[in-house]
Amino acid sequence: PAPEGHGAGSGVIISSDGYVLTNDHVVDGAKEITVTLPDKREFAGKVIGLDPQTDLAVVKIDAKELPYVPWGNSGNLRVGEYVLAVGNPFGLNSTVTLGIVSALGRGGMGITQYEDFIQTDAAINPGNSGGALVNTRGELVGINTAIFSQSGGYQGVGFAVPTNLAKPVYDSLISTGKIVRGFLGVGIQEVTTDLARSFQLDQNKGALVTNVVTGSPADEAGLQRGDVVVEFQGKPVLDPRSLQHHVIRTKVGSEVSMVVMRDGHKKSVKA
Repeated sequence: PAPEGHGAGSGVIISSDGYVLTNDHVVDGAKEITVTLPDKREFAGKVIGLDPQTDLAVVKIDAKELPYVPWGNSGNLRVGEYVLAVGNPFGLNSTVTLGIVSALGRGGMGITQYEDFIQTDAAINPGNSGGALVNTRGELVGINTAIFSQSGGYQGVGFAVPTNLAKPVYDSLISTGKIVRGFLGVGIQEVTTDLARSFQLDQNKGALVTNVVTGSPADEAGLQRGDVVVEFQGKPVLDPRSLQHHVIRTKVGSEVSMVVMRDGHKKSVKA
């Protein structure tokens, strides 16, 4: 058998009674988890739930009256704003690095299934995974997750899962130990300039329906191949990822209204 390995990552204490948010890839498959606090106290960690699709996990330690990081609103972040990354790069506990928000809404990179990353140039290195990205008020705005690097080390391009994606995952894992997401039942693709022309659209925005799952909410709503979804619950659908994010954040069982372009005309549908 292969010898047992050891790995290190970071995590964020989210509540005074010991709930810790981290990355799925930090704890998945671990036989034992030890959580070490900045004051060098050590606790055995128990996995409460995992969500590989966003690369998030919740771990619980048996402790009380812990200092914790308050939730921030990642939706208020602006490109150029200062942020700090806190974590355990190369085993150097409680390392803080400073950078800016380089970009928002990064996706389509194949890191996770559901991507809406904050890009930052705060130094993020191996061991930072699962650590906090905070704004200048010390509020949690992201969980540091991945880097783009040709050397394996810091090259100024790091990615964090925003709290507006992470908090519903955290809440669901705490309450049920699993994730339940909204499902519409469509295959979708981007609307290119050429497709926009052929589908009689003013601009190349929206999500083009390429497939409708039989018996799905989309099928029952009357969506068809060739429809372009441009609005979901009154919010604009800019691209396929935008529609995906709206759908997965929708409560199961709720009725939603959509606007689609069909044969050059707007049509309202409910699902």
